[in-house]
Amino acid sequence: MKIAAIDLGTNTFHLIIADTSINQLNIIYKTNKPVKLGEDIIKENKIIPSGFKRGLNCLKEFQNTLNEYNVSVVRAVATSGVRSATNGQEFIDTVKKETGIAIDVVDGEEEANLIYEGVKYSGAIQGKSLIMDIGGGSTEFIFCDENRFYWKKSFDIGAARLMQKFFKSDPINALDQANTHQHLQETLTDLVEFGKDFGATTLIGSAGAFETYATMLNPSVDVNKISSGKIDIAAYHQLAKQLINSNHEERSQMPNLIPLRVDMIVMAAIITDYVLAELNLKHLVLSTYDLKMGVLKSLSKP
Repeated sequence: MKIAAIDLGTNTFHLIIADTSINQLNIIYKTNKPVKLGEDIIKENKIIPSGFKRGLNCLKEFQNTLNEYNVSVVRAVATSGVRSATNGQEFIDTVKKETGIAIDVVDGEEEANLIYEGVKYSGAIQGKSLIMDIGGGSTEFIFCDENRFYWKKSFDIGAARLMQKFFKSDPINALDQANTHQHLQETLTDLVEFGKDFGATTLIGSAGAFETYATMLNPSVDVNKISSGKIDIAAYHQLAKQLINSNHEERSQMPNLIPLRVDMIVMAAIITDYVLAELNLKHLVLSTYDLKMGVLKSLSKP
């Protein structure tokens, strides 16, 4: 049987198809499109017409692919971008009418659950860890070990949302950085309080920006062929400093930094730096498995 997961992120839509006929998940197709559904979302808290159109056209393409592969079961999951938009339901209804795809809007808690299941399947969790998934609209945090999670929460501090709110200079100046830090400090009080008692030593980055860090630091890494991998934390800190201190043009010339992330990677690095420092985390690990793999896992259960 062929099953599929669609992840409607605030910036990127993902489609992944697997064959379960041999009692395991065999990925047979995987793609993503830079839809930018959350473009300018903080202005009126709605999906703007151009983002609406890009999202709809992308899902029409995905539906054609699902038909080509004769997919039996599909689950499309929408997160912060649709969840927080005043016209999110209109987008869901239009997609259903024009493509037949039923979108399931998940809350922050279920989003974190699905991320945990995906990351756990990657084998990245070794002992007490903090999973961080930096999205465009929200960022999820899960304190866990190999057996279970102990605390999880979703915060509206995605890279696109922070960029629209605080990224007013290029390179980002000291004032914009200070305002971002203050916002993180005010928002992540619960995370830091729990984390200091929990005592995790490893930060596991779930796909997205962490795949970018990994491939920028080591161009030989093929994130489509690995489920997890270590990132040298000292090398990461050097890269983060370079990203934060560079301007748009300089970043656009950096190898393995995709156009969609040229500016958002600055905010992702600031969030990553903040969490590493506040919780005194010593190790950094990439999991290429994230929410969409968690969705696939849930579909493959008997």
